[in-house]
Amino acid sequence: MTHPTQAAVRRPVAKRTLSLHTERWPLRTPFRIAGHTWEEIELLICRIEQAGVVGRGEGAGVYYLADTPDKMQAQVAAVSPQIESGISREQLLELLPRGGARNAVDCALWDLEAQLSQRSVWDFTGVGKGPVETVVTVGIEDDPARMAAKAAAASEFRNLKVKLDADRPLERITAVREARPDARLVVDVNQGWTLAQLQRFAPALQELDVAMIEQPLPRGDDGALSRYRSPVPLCADESCLDLHELNRAQECYQMINIKLDKCGGLTAALALATAARGRGLGLMVGNMLGTSLGMAPAHIIGRMADFADLDGPLLLARDRPGGMRYDGGRISPPENGLWGGSDAARAPA
Repeated sequence: MTHPTQAAVRRPVAKRTLSLHTERWPLRTPFRIAGHTWEEIELLICRIEQAGVVGRGEGAGVYYLADTPDKMQAQVAAVSPQIESGISREQLLELLPRGGARNAVDCALWDLEAQLSQRSVWDFTGVGKGPVETVVTVGIEDDPARMAAKAAAASEFRNLKVKLDADRPLERITAVREARPDARLVVDVNQGWTLAQLQRFAPALQELDVAMIEQPLPRGDDGALSRYRSPVPLCADESCLDLHELNRAQECYQMINIKLDKCGGLTAALALATAARGRGLGLMVGNMLGTSLGMAPAHIIGRMADFADLDGPLLLARDRPGGMRYDGGRISPPENGLWGGSDAARAPA
């Protein structure tokens, strides 16, 4: 993969105008993981206008780090003069910390660059605009049979991501496997197990042909994984926020889940993906829930990954007009310029 330096795509910087607002998006049904349930999401939207062109980015934040929309908006507002003065994406890495605020601004800058240069971000990065096969997420239900029914109803998706906690995890995943013997299954525990539980459950998950276990232990309490040889590959999510945490994560995990809201934008995500691949680690790209405005830049990392979890818009009651295209579990970028540059007209906000 190659992508140009900032100088290769920037024009002389005209005056920029930054604007921020928050949006609430209801979910189709309540979404439950270990320790949390959502009925709606609140997003920070960043708009940067230059020379009559508007670049947009979306930040969902990181819920377990108290990365709220109000906090994100305050972070961006505090550095708005520097952003409006024409800083580069590389300079933004030093200006804002990792998290949803920097993600929203960084993705808006990518979008702005693409439109000003009349090229797409997919061209810049060299990954191509081909489709990515995404998982669909099966949230935790009190009745394992309901999880099985959801898995069966998602028959067009070859890959399923099943949320588990410490309550009857094997019963739940067995029900899903029986409903979908054809599917490639991964499970996500969201820090919900102890090491003893992982050691007890992992062999059974291997028997059920589970391809990967995501974040079984709590962040900061997973050092023992460096001495544990899991029969199923382990993937770090909460335990690897960005490139600075890759060394430690590599000691305990075989895969890394990259989320733009965690690492703080596409620029940081590309750096993390390149470094992880260079060390022989597997890659997953995920999301913190969001609309197609948030999934479009994550699609670029999905083109590099072994697993993609980009089903966020499918969990919403509605998506943005002209959003990502989902077809039989395959997700393709929007064709009408929602984000990332296009020859077509810009989609409405």
